[in-house]
Amino acid sequence: MIHPSGIGALRFAHQAMHTEFEIFCVHRDAGYAQQAAWAAFDLLDRLENELSRFIPNSDISRINAMAAGESVRVSRWTIECLTLARQAFDETGGAFDISLGTGLESLELCGNAVRGAGLHPGKGERNSPQLDLGGIGKGYAVDRMAEVLDEWDIRQALIHGGHSSVLATDAPPGFGGWPLTMGELAVTARRRAFSASGIRTQGAHIVDPRTGRPVTARAAAWVSLELDGSPSPGALAEAFSTAFMILPAAEVEAIRASHPGMEAWFLETEGKLNAY
Repeated sequence: MIHPSGIGALRFAHQAMHTEFEIFCVHRDAGYAQQAAWAAFDLLDRLENELSRFIPNSDISRINAMAAGESVRVSRWTIECLTLARQAFDETGGAFDISLGTGLESLELCGNAVRGAGLHPGKGERNSPQLDLGGIGKGYAVDRMAEVLDEWDIRQALIHGGHSSVLATDAPPGFGGWPLTMGELAVTARRRAFSASGIRTQGAHIVDPRTGRPVTARAAAWVSLELDGSPSPGALAEAFSTAFMILPAAEVEAIRASHPGMEAWFLETEGKLNAY
């Protein structure tokens, strides 16, 4: 649970993406901070309208309905999110795959459009990959919400989506960072994004997209990235935390080495917490 205490931060909450998002921030003018939070939540709602596969006319729903050879015009946000998902897919060797093996690599991202360049009709019931941004969308949302707060000059803030995707900007006055507890992981966060994945509360719901088999080797994984190392650290942290539930330690270490400042923790099924 993420509820910073003893800081005197203002709290604002909003329901989106089938969960609760919260903003904690420090500002001398509570009314102004509320306006900034509303602006961030407004962007969150617009992102959900583009990225959710459950909304019939969203960008993702229209991509999922795309026939072979067709192209679909989409928002800049959708292109950015798909580009990040493709990056994570490539870096993890397909362990993170928003299409769950239905052909993410067959999509061509062209400016503000998505084209089914590698799709071939007649090879199954569907011509296009079936995308689900549930493993990266909340992280992308907290990244963009943090940009809104920065535009409003809200510098000391903590944002989370469903407690599993967290972004901390500057530390509150008198503190070295925002004190966080995410399951077994307790940290002090400053200018970092965090994501948690696990199977303890929802059972074996994480599936290796390369084999179709549920993940059982680890109970939970956490990933943290520095804000200054990427324009979308929340999105990448969310993608990698899912992949790190699947990948062996040597592959995790290779990915971590390619992202300066990345930190990772695993909770093994026997209860041991390992840091990388």
